[in-house]
Amino acid sequence: MTAVQGTDVDIPTEDGTADAYLTHPGDGAPRPAVLFYMDAFGPRPRLRAMADRLAEAGYTVLVPNLFYRRGRAPVVELPEFIDPGARPEIFQRLGPAMRELTPERAMRDADAYLRWLAECPAAADGPVAVTGYCMGAALSLRTAGTHPDRVAAAAGFHGGRLATDAPDSPHLVAGRITAEVYLGHADQDHSLPEEQIERLERALTDAGVRHRCEVYTGAGHGYTQSDTAAYDKEADERHWAALLDLLRRTF
Repeated sequence: MTAVQGTDVDIPTEDGTADAYLTHPGDGAPRPAVLFYMDAFGPRPRLRAMADRLAEAGYTVLVPNLFYRRGRAPVVELPEFIDPGARPEIFQRLGPAMRELTPERAMRDADAYLRWLAECPAAADGPVAVTGYCMGAALSLRTAGTHPDRVAAAAGFHGGRLATDAPDSPHLVAGRITAEVYLGHADQDHSLPEEQIERLERALTDAGVRHRCEVYTGAGHGYTQSDTAAYDKEADERHWAALLDLLRRTF
């Protein structure tokens, strides 16, 4: 197992300064970079552990606090374990930050994160990969479509509202994506019904995007997050196998 080095960093953006977690193999050699988009609960020990696991596999990983406009992470206090009873109050407090992160602002931020990685000594020259969880899955797709020259691989897991009727739905960027895409859907996820899964698949296929969309049977929204009641160990390990396989093919 590769020893990793993790540190807190600050990233200048057009709207302020985003705090972030950077982790990479401890030998200091430049490694392919992965931009890691958080779920709605934000940077916390679980996400740091996931980023460290990617770093152990040989990557430099950046996990920005997407809600930095509301303050440094955690923007709301979180319990060590998030059970269903705690979710309504947490999301009520997170609501303003989530609404504030419009697609336009998110992509301005993505530009800042990618510029920062291009100048980071721990990140190798060349394209990057993007992975995202829950709300981060949509941002992974949007970033791949907004920066096709920079993103070689894009993954998303238990994402919601990926192919809605809205004029800014994430699936509408498919025609601009040049990256290879992998999406692991949860079949017990009310935020991504079957009709949206089919619409997303059609959009990617019609655009000629190299992709694989898989539905994880029995898994619920948030299946990778072991600090929540939604965690599903089998689905989580399947996600790791798929993500690392995508990265190996990319870099």
